[in-house]
Amino acid sequence: MIRLLRILITGQHGQVSRALQQQLHGLGELIILGRDQLDLANPEHIRKQIRTHHPDLIINAAAHTAVDLAESEPDVAFAINAIAPGVLAEEAKALGIPLIHYSTDYVFDGSKPAPYTEADMPDPLGVYGRSKLAGERAIAAVGGAYLILRTSWVYSNHGKNFLLTLERLLQEKPHLRIVADQIGAPTWAGTIARSTHTLIERWQAGKPGEWGVYHLTARGETSWFGFAQAIAEHLRADGKACAELEAIPSSAYPTPARRPLNSRLNCSRLQQQWQVSQPPWQDALRECLAERH
Repeated sequence: MIRLLRILITGQHGQVSRALQQQLHGLGELIILGRDQLDLANPEHIRKQIRTHHPDLIINAAAHTAVDLAESEPDVAFAINAIAPGVLAEEAKALGIPLIHYSTDYVFDGSKPAPYTEADMPDPLGVYGRSKLAGERAIAAVGGAYLILRTSWVYSNHGKNFLLTLERLLQEKPHLRIVADQIGAPTWAGTIARSTHTLIERWQAGKPGEWGVYHLTARGETSWFGFAQAIAEHLRADGKACAELEAIPSSAYPTPARRPLNSRLNCSRLQQQWQVSQPPWQDALRECLAERH
């Protein structure tokens, strides 16, 4: 009989953390440490909390994800995204338990014409990507049993994300200009949580794949403009009026942080090693929206 786990999850109200709380409750006791319980900018506080709770598994679902803000506060971004993951890895290794950590397509510069594989050399464009890459490297330097799961374009029915922002703007404004030359896979937080659940079950059953870095996104690809079109179609199907959409290049919408033009991640290694695959992004979007009813 597989015993119930004590799973420590960093982050409480973030998109991935909320989805994990829904998906993983059947696996055992969930120890949820939000900002009020865990100061990720304080390494000693991290160590104290891990040693106090003595979990069987650590999932780091917390991060500094404000991409543009990171450009003006790099010290905060690196404390949370780079130093904290290394400390979590050290504590996990000391306890002899696995660490699951989420990373990002932003570790790449987006210049490759094909989807990125785990073997491709990272080259981040900005502070956020550099801080996340530094976190990956800190975990790898510690070693032990770890999974670094790179994902992209995360959305859900909670928090701040493209889906919720677009739904509001599509109904508030007559005309919207959306970037069309950045390509990637919109990935529902529910998809990430379900895949994580399966990975944990494989490990519990004694059938894990190799530990290390993996790509985890929805299947397929689109642009932000294409994603916006799909969101608009669902709103219209519900009888709601929508703004007219106009496709624009990234150069017409400058931001403090540069975004990779190609955010496509090849996820075949996760399927080969762990037998974990994801649904097409269109199917996941439908399921996300259906959750509301």
